[in-house]
Parts: sequence; structure tokens; C-alpha cells
Amino acid sequence: MIERFLRQTHFESVEDYNKNLEFIIPEHFNFAYDVIDAWAAEEPDRLALLWTNDQGDERRATFAELKEQSDQAASYLQSLGIVKGDPVMLILKRRYEWWITMLALHKLGAVVIPATHMLTKKDIVYRNTRASVKAIVCVDDPYVMGQVEAAMPDSPTVEIIVKVEAHESYKSYKSYKTHETHKPHAPHWHSWQTEWLQAPPFVRPKHINDNDDTMLMYFTSGTSGEPKMVAHDFLYAMGHLTTGVFWHNLHPGSLHLTVADTGWGKAVWGKFYGQWFAGATVFVFDHEKFNADTLLRQMEKYKVTSFCAPPTIYRFMIREDLAKYDLSSLEYCTTAGEALNPAVFDKLKEKIGLNIMEGFGQTETTMTLGTFPWMTPKPGSMGIPNAQYDIDLIRADGTPCEDGEKGEIVIRVKNKKPVGLFKGYYRDEELTREAWHDGMYHTGDMAWRDEDGYYWFEGRIDDVIKSSGYRIGPFEVESALMTHPAVVECAITGVPDDVRGMVVKATVVLGKEWKDKAGDDLVKELQQHVKKVTAPYKYPRIVEFVDELPKTISGKIRRVEIRKKDSAPQK
Repeated sequence: MIERFLRQTHFESVEDYNKNLEFIIPEHFNFAYDVIDAWAAEEPDRLALLWTNDQGDERRATFAELKEQSDQAASYLQSLGIVKGDPVMLILKRRYEWWITMLALHKLGAVVIPATHMLTKKDIVYRNTRASVKAIVCVDDPYVMGQVEAAMPDSPTVEIIVKVEAHESYKSYKSYKTHETHKPHAPHWHSWQTEWLQAPPFVRPKHINDNDDTMLMYFTSGTSGEPKMVAHDFLYAMGHLTTGVFWHNLHPGSLHLTVADTGWGKAVWGKFYGQWFAGATVFVFDHEKFNADTLLRQMEKYKVTSFCAPPTIYRFMIREDLAKYDLSSLEYCTTAGEALNPAVFDKLKEKIGLNIMEGFGQTETTMTLGTFPWMTPKPGSMGIPNAQYDIDLIRADGTPCEDGEKGEIVIRVKNKKPVGLFKGYYRDEELTREAWHDGMYHTGDMAWRDEDGYYWFEGRIDDVIKSSGYRIGPFEVESALMTHPAVVECAITGVPDDVRGMVVKATVVLGKEWKDKAGDDLVKELQQHVKKVTAPYKYPRIVEFVDELPKTISGKIRRVEIRKKDSAPQK
């Protein structure tokens, strides 16, 4: 399959990859037809999707079945009035139907807007209004349906709402929150389960898409402000070929599990495009509440070979007795979403003998930096630039950084947008110009590069702390703190100070066995620990113990919220 889209499909070294990676781009690329349906024609019985849930249900789909089911879903959506270019929001948790609906909307040339089930009425109205959403397909869940219904009076563009009913075993699920269903009026709900099989045979539209048409839009998680609306074209899917084939190191026969909610970009990074380019099987574990033991039991039962999760998940996993689980099928581990603390890398290596291969990217991109199979990982490093992008580090004045010098990660864009980079922020030319100017896309993330070309994350530009003339990246202090056994999670921020300008503050979540020790002695112990692990001037002069950190609904730490709280006038 991948030989259709790459001039060279196997690489021996960094130099080989950098020199010879080249895409073959069809005139009208559509992932659903050109990859899924192509697999269905060539190897119809190859297993594409293995879906399970924590109620004991299991569904398997070959590529032939994916084609058949996505055709049926496309016909159903057509019958409701969905056509090329229509924005459709999906709020489907990890339901099996998410994969089918994604493919169906691609086949129609519609614009898919995946969204998390944790959205409130306000969040849904914001998205509906900003994107002129025409249809919403959501789970039959009291909370989700209640928020959708409550949003309807303020969402004039929404014409169609569809509920995807639960399988019988789902009926025992509790909704995500205990809010009662709001019914400001009674909109007409279409029923997926009772209607979709009644749709006529699918007729493929004559003109589906051009490569630069909008295929997918994600709202960012809003770590530092209102969510931005990121628009991707149809070549974005091809950009993830390198994610699945080279970074995840997948091949036909791989069984890959990525831990991600389908409302966020990480789902298409790890549960959709790149994995099916590789001909791998996507493994899905649909669950209501994360539990490390339950996840590990699923990996053991189904013999998962490849695993990707954010560092937070690995932190919970290594606190389990991994010797209790048979993980002998596991061949490869990757991580992205946040920077990986070296302590987590070392602990997993010690317990199961596997490296965690780190990658880096944004909602606006596919994987931009990564640790590839032909490289030796350096714990805590994001790896090297992905050859499909021209990556650099620049100073505030726009000039390139030297090795060892901290700067902003940018993607240089010459005459042609690279495969995988976003089109822009939808309906916001000013915001697009702020991020994309002078021939560069500015990521807003800080890093430094070592003499071997490996990049090391420092933090968001807004998160960097300037104290007594020093520039301190929060991640390096967080990494130091995370090596102390008491610390489960932490966030480093700057607090205004009359003498130093800013001082370093650590907001810390302690392990259960340490919570009764929270006090001045533990503060001093953590401060001394940081001084030993990293440069002494970086130690946190303020330490606050909390039960949990403020996070976005995607699970990313909102340091901006901590800073606002600390800078607010005291009453």
C-alpha cells in the first residue's frame, strides 16, 4: 500500500530518511477511497479494527467490512441531506460508529469536526456558531444529548441531529456527568440504529474533493485561551503515513493501541490514518473511566504489539506491578501529547525492557519531531525533525539558533505547504497571520537542539519563566521533580516577584502514601531534590500541594490558570 504514496518505503538511517523521503501525491486524494477501499479490494479479509469495551463486548471488522459499512453510513448521511463541504460534528466517545462515520464523511467530501463528550452547552454553541455546523452525530447519552439539545436554540445553522444508540450492555453505563437532560424544546432526533440500514445503496458522488479542500477541523484544547479552529485539507491524512509506518513502526500484522479520546487530534494520529496506511489492526478499548490495571489486562488478553499513550498514562502504568501481566507480545512503545519525563522512560525500560519512543506535534500538524526505529532514543528528547517538514529553532529576532541555544520551534514554508501542515485557523485570518508569517509557521513551543540534532522541549513561549536574568523552562524543573517518589504530577509556573522579576513555583500532586506528609519538611525536601538534579537556580522557591491540577477537557495542564490565580489581587 505505502509504495503507492512514497518513492522509497524503507529507510536504514536518519541520513537515508532525510534525503529520500518523498510523497507521491494523487491529483484527488481521499483516504477512505484510496486507502480503505483499496485494502478492501486487495486484501478484503485483513483485520482492520478490533473494538472492545469494559462491558465485555467485542466487534471485529475487516477492510472489506469497513468499506461496506462506511458506504452504508455515507448513503444514510446523504439521505439526511449531508453533501460535500457540510460541517458535521461527531461526539461519539470511543463508539465503534466513530470509525465508520469518519470514513463515510470523507467519502462524501464533508467536513468532519470531532469533539469530546465532555463539552457543555456553551462549548457546543461556540463550536456550532464558529464552524456553522450543519449536523451533529452524538452518542445516546443523557448528558451529551442534554447539552446538544440545550445548545439548539442558539445554534441556527444546525439542521440535523442524530443519536447513536448504545449496545445493550451499554445500557448499564452511567452518563459522564449526573446532569439531568435539558429539554428547552423537542428537536427531532434521528436514530442511527433504526435508520441507517434502511438507506439505499451508496452512489459515489461524481466530484468528491480537491486536495486543498477542507476535510477535517479540530478545535484546540485551549491551554492559553479560547479554542482555535484548525482546518486541515485532504492531504493531512497522507501526512500521517509517517506517523504510523515509521514512528509507530507498524506493519501488516501489528495490533496497535493508542489511548486517546476521539474528540482530539491524537485519535487520528494513533487510531485511524497512519495505522491503516501500514495495514495494521487498530485496537480500541472503549471505557468510561481509565484504570491502569484494566487497560493492562486488555493489552495482555488481546496481545497488543504496539502501544502509544500520553506520559500521564505511562505514569499510572509504572505504578502497577507490571510483573503481574504478560506483556510479551508488546514490541514497541511511543508517546506524544506532552513532554516525557526521563524518569518515566527509565522506569518502563527497567520494568519491561522497552524504550518509549517520543514524538512531538500539534493539532496544527502531523508529527513534526520524532524518535524513529533507526535511532537510539535519548530519554526526555523529542527526537529529530520529521523529514516531511523543514524544522528549525529561531531566536526572538528570527535568526537561527546555535546548538544548545533555546529558541522557538518553527516550520519553514517556502513555495509550497508541506503535506500535513494545517491550512490556517478557520475564519480567523488575523490569528493565522500571527502564527504563520515570514515564510514560517511559528509553533509557539520552545526547545533546544543538541550536537546530535536531537530536540529537547522547554515549554510554551508564554510558560517560560524569566527570573533574575535566567530563562527557565518549566519542563526541566518538572522533570527534576518527577524523579522524586512523592510526586505524581506537577506544574511549574512563574510568580511575580519585586526583586527577581519572577520566582519559580511548583504546584504538586502527591502520591496517596505521601499526602499526610505534606508540609514544610516535604517542601524543603523537594527543593533540595531539584537542586541536586538540575541547576540550583531553577529550584521552586514556592511549593503548593493540591489534589489535582487545572486541565483542559483534553487533559493538558492549564498553567495559565495557575498564573492567573497567583497574580490575582488577594482579598
